[in-house]
Amino acid sequence: MLYQLGWATLPGLRGLSVSDFRATPTVDPDYERGVAVEFANETQRDEFLRQLEKHFAASRFTNAADAFDTVKAYVIEHAAKRV
Repeated sequence: MLYQLGWATLPGLRGLSVSDFRATPTVDPDYERGVAVEFANETQRDEFLRQLEKHFAASRFTNAADAFDTVKAYVIEHAAKRV
């Protein structure tokens, strides 16, 4: 099933952080505001969301565009490895 991923970008003392990753089923992905990825089942989806939270927990960004591009690149790389 295809899911639209989203997340919160929040300010902090050391820069912007990303968290609160979510995946919403979609048939019409919006690649301008997020990124879409396919998962075989809910277990795989939930595991990937936990992986995103863990991977980006300590990351800080100087601007929202950098945060978005970094998360998007990570998700695309992950999807490419699964194929």
